[in-house]
Amino acid sequence: MSKYFGTDGFRGRANVDLKVEHAFEIGRFLGWYYGKNHKAKVVIGKDTRLSSYMFECALAAGLTASGADTYTMHVTSTPSVAYITRIDDFDCGIMISASHNPYHDNGIKLINANGEKMEESVIDLVEQYLDGKIGPAPYASDDKIGMVIDYSSGRNRYIGYLISLATHSYKGVKIGLDCANGSTWMIAKSVFDALGADTYVINNSPNGVNINTDCGSTHIEHLQKFVVENGLDVGFAFDGDADRCLAVDEKGEIVDGDKILYIYGSFMKKKGTLLDTKVVTTVMSNMGLYKAFDALGIGYEKTDVGDKYVYENMRLNGNLIGGEQSGHIIFGKYATTGDGVLTAIKLMQAMLSQKMTMSQLTEGLVIYPQLLKNVRVTDKNAVLNDEDVLRAEREATEELGGDGRVLLRKSGTEPLVRVMVEAPDETVCNKAAEHIIAAIKAQGYAL
Repeated sequence: MSKYFGTDGFRGRANVDLKVEHAFEIGRFLGWYYGKNHKAKVVIGKDTRLSSYMFECALAAGLTASGADTYTMHVTSTPSVAYITRIDDFDCGIMISASHNPYHDNGIKLINANGEKMEESVIDLVEQYLDGKIGPAPYASDDKIGMVIDYSSGRNRYIGYLISLATHSYKGVKIGLDCANGSTWMIAKSVFDALGADTYVINNSPNGVNINTDCGSTHIEHLQKFVVENGLDVGFAFDGDADRCLAVDEKGEIVDGDKILYIYGSFMKKKGTLLDTKVVTTVMSNMGLYKAFDALGIGYEKTDVGDKYVYENMRLNGNLIGGEQSGHIIFGKYATTGDGVLTAIKLMQAMLSQKMTMSQLTEGLVIYPQLLKNVRVTDKNAVLNDEDVLRAEREATEELGGDGRVLLRKSGTEPLVRVMVEAPDETVCNKAAEHIIAAIKAQGYAL
């Protein structure tokens, strides 16, 4: 396990866990590492957090001090940085965001030249540099010092790319958008307006501290209410950096990542474009999704939690679609990472092509009750290796028999252990989860 970088970047409370000096030194290393044989080019994007501006300046200072030219896309989404890094031949991309976390957290996500999450081999070198085991990198001087170049045009080209992927006009369709006061505030409405939709937007006024605050995909209840009250056809909610999307159907029901995979996987099956590939899920996906895929003859794969692992499976095995319950959905033909706005566009394609409402598209899927409880703990690894906790997990699993399952895992970005239980009955789910949580507390791990 990396010391600083988790499954989705170096993340923590700004200037407490993730400090401005970290950003400067990461920039110093990357500018030197990629500039050994040529003048490095690095593109940076950020979300709307107050600290994102500070980290952007620190990264740019470190990069240019090592001789790299630095292109700033300003406030934009993670998938837009991945897209621009790939198509404009940058040595790497950097996204400043803590995704769905509160505003006081921030993160640094590294993207390789292919628009994919950075290789572990490079992450390891970055961490060694931060710990003083490599370097220090030489400073550039004279005409070798790098420049900072405004690259907001990159964001605009990404918007144009998204618009080009739509297969239908959205004229006459009433669409709600919850932008989470984050990265999509200058992207999502532009896309849907250009495609002719009647667009209704909420949480689109970022002030540096309201990103993800009681809004977006982590608080989708507000979009549910908004869709019903305004008689909208569909709604889409994004997270802070817009690599996630959850939907709301015309009845106000949530369409989570599992339902999105079902909708688009079955759509591809009908069109004949799924071919012999499989839908990639994580171990958190609902048992009901697999039963529905079995009924349709759709194959599937299961990976560890994290869109990083989903994409690795897709790339290695040629699979075309994959994702997580949380709304990280990857469309391999069009993107190398989860993309919230792209996901919304593909859902619109499934709706309009089949002339069905969003609720009709999910009628063949029966979701098992699933309970997920997060336990803040002192030591995630110790919890997962504690014999008393593991015994409680086994006991809960045996109690469920073949009618459910239990999954105990750690968060890759927060000091949390997640207890997930699926069963036909919510009361049974609660009983099993509480049995495991009681063991965690009894062993003194819970905070």
